[in-house]
Amino acid sequence: MVRDGEIENYAVAGAIAAVFYVEPFATQDVDIFVSMEVDPSGLVTKIAGWEYLKARGYNEIRGEAVVVEDWPVQFIPISNALEEEAYLNAAAVEFEGEQVRVVLAEHLVAIMINVGRLKDLARAQMFLAQDAVDRELLLEIIDRHGLQSKWAEFESKIT
Repeated sequence: MVRDGEIENYAVAGAIAAVFYVEPFATQDVDIFVSMEVDPSGLVTKIAGWEYLKARGYNEIRGEAVVVEDWPVQFIPISNALEEEAYLNAAAVEFEGEQVRVVLAEHLVAIMINVGRLKDLARAQMFLAQDAVDRELLLEIIDRHGLQSKWAEFESKIT
C-alpha cells in the first residue's frame, strides 16, 4: 500500500508489534497506525486503504477490522502526540524477507501504560521483566508525554 501510494506510511503496533521484542502471546488482530484524513470535529472521514483493499478482494469486515489473508487488520488513526511519535520513529525490522515498520518497544510500553487496561499493564510488565526496553529511553518518553503519574502507579503495582 505504501509502494502503491495508497497510504503515506504505517507502523505495526499492539500485540503483533510486541512479539518482535518479547515472547509471543495470543492476539486476535493486527494493529496498524496510519495517518488518516480527519475533519475539524476530529472524526476520521476516510479509512486509509479501504478502497485499495476492496479492489483487491479484501472486503470482509470483522468487528473494527478488515480481514487480510485471514488476519483482522485494524487501521488505527494516530490520536495523540505519543502515538504520532511512535508512528514517526518506528523501526524497520525484517520479517519473512520484507522490511516492516514496527513501533519501538519503549513507545509500545508507554502506550500500554497510557491506555492502562489490565492486559496492557501485564504486557508492559513482560517487556520490563524480559529487559526488552531501554529503561532510560522509556522514562524520557514517559516524561515527554506527561505520563509520570501513570508510570508511578504502574511501578507501585509491579514492585
